[in-house]
Amino acid sequence: QVRLVESGGGLVQAGGSLRLSCAVSGTAVTLNALGWYRQAPGKQRELVAVFTSDGSTNFTDSVKGRFTVSRDRRRNTVDLQMNSLKTEDTARYYCNVVRWGTNFWGRGTQVTVNS
Repeated sequence: QVRLVESGGGLVQAGGSLRLSCAVSGTAVTLNALGWYRQAPGKQRELVAVFTSDGSTNFTDSVKGRFTVSRDRRRNTVDLQMNSLKTEDTARYYCNVVRWGTNFWGRGTQVTVNS
């Protein structure tokens, strides 16, 4: 069974940085499509930054140049470095892994950016 546990969220001022980490168990981070999504109140969940099954990365346009995604083989984590945060980045951030054709989700971590 795949289990995902996010950490690193919090409250930050606009222009600041946060680093989110997703601890993955039950599968290796190098074997799957995986990454980060977010959902703001009243909005649909959206892709933020992901590794696709061929190892390339996709970012939503609004975070390009500000966010980076990485995966650590030794720690078996997928991390999201968020710089130059904006108030519109406020959302609950979820880790996602696609394995055996199934989407697995963590419970999420809240990121709040104050102006």
